Amino acid sequence: MATKSETKGSGKSRTSGKSNGENQGAFGFGSGNTGVLVGAAMAGAAVGIAANVGRKLFVQFTSGATGDWFDALKTEHALTLAIFDKIEATDDNQTMMRSHLLMKLKYALTKHAIEEENVIYPALRQANSTHDADALTAEHGYVKTYLYELETMPKNSPEWLARVRDFRAMIEEHIRMEENEVFPAFRKLMSDDQNSRLTALMNKEGFKVA
Repeated sequence: MATKSETKGSGKSRTSGKSNGENQGAFGFGSGNTGVLVGAAMAGAAVGIAANVGRKLFVQFTSGATGDWFDALKTEHALTLAIFDKIEATDDNQTMMRSHLLMKLKYALTKHAIEEENVIYPALRQANSTHDADALTAEHGYVKTYLYELETMPKNSPEWLARVRDFRAMIEEHIRMEENEVFPAFRKLMSDDQNSRLTALMNKEGFKVA
């Protein structure tokens, strides 16, 4: 038979064990601490999402995609040619710089192409300018070919820079056709409401890939 002191001690031990079980989780964290950690994780995720959205907005609207779709595209054209300027200023031994600038060029052209192919060119087709839309879309295919060739060619080869210059000439002709012929004529056909709607749709597409 257990003595009174033994029974009292046993009961105290069981009570202590229950208290530890209630206050500690599987890794020794109390339930209150677990809630704090989960809350902090959720807050961190929210901050990360907000930062990403802010970055996208900054990229989209500093590239000129404000006010009017035509003005925005002209600004993006100018930014693209500025990257070409930097590439053409490199030497054959600056292979890392050339790779970095090529990456920037690829990003700028890809984002620009998505805006045009998903919004502007379909709108041209709706306005019975199918021939122009198809011609401009076809030239985007050659843009991808040039980018692939420049990516796979040795960056220290004199032929690489020569190919860049060929690419630039093609881009400049594409820009001339859009800015001097196709887009001004298309813009004149649009009402202010149609222009605003097209601008909003283009910004939406650009934001997705910004």
